[in-house]
Amino acid sequence: MSLSSNRRRWLEGDAYLFDIDGTLLNSRDGVHYQAFHSAIQAVFGVSSRIDGVPVHGNTDLGIVRAVLEREGVSPAIFERDVPRLIAHMGEEVTRNAAQLAPELCPAIFELLTLLQSKGKLLGVVSGNLERIGWLKLEASGLRPFFAFGSFSDHHESREDIFRVGIAEARRRLGRDLAEIYVVGDTPADIRAARMTGVPVIVLATGIFPFKELSAHRPDGCFACCTDLLAAG
Repeated sequence: MSLSSNRRRWLEGDAYLFDIDGTLLNSRDGVHYQAFHSAIQAVFGVSSRIDGVPVHGNTDLGIVRAVLEREGVSPAIFERDVPRLIAHMGEEVTRNAAQLAPELCPAIFELLTLLQSKGKLLGVVSGNLERIGWLKLEASGLRPFFAFGSFSDHHESREDIFRVGIAEARRRLGRDLAEIYVVGDTPADIRAARMTGVPVIVLATGIFPFKELSAHRPDGCFACCTDLLAAG
């Protein structure tokens, strides 16, 4: 457990923006995974899988771009067919939504309930496509906590996803200097938060262990939300 001493206590923020996979929940199904393969085949005519492409801390568009680059598909073709890709993946996950089996990360429900009780603005900043991200949150029972989200449909880089989410939070709060926290689970979340100038709390509830995350010197690093709540 660690929390930087040069930051205000983490509960004093005005808004909190959460990553989804590995932070709020972990998917125990293959629905999203298979949607990638279906879309890559149907939209680009390529029989390939996302295996071997870094996915944790990546974005859905970034993952597909990497697969297509590996298969020799030109960036121009990818960019031309992004709308079809987004539609196909969303339709696939919607069609198989009953099979979604998200598992909440430890104490995440308690954390969101606490933040909500204190009147904090809650949003999502995720590399998921929007339709897919909301379906996961609906399946997990967490959707009612979140007022808005920023996803990868129009912002392939995590930094841009964060930037849009931060701007929307400040717009909703009506304060340009509102204190916004990002909560994630990967080194990519830490880098994106630094590039957008907001404090970041990371949880070792995804694939990255506490020691590795802590080495990137986030503003707060915890094994899970149980420890984060204890630090409040």
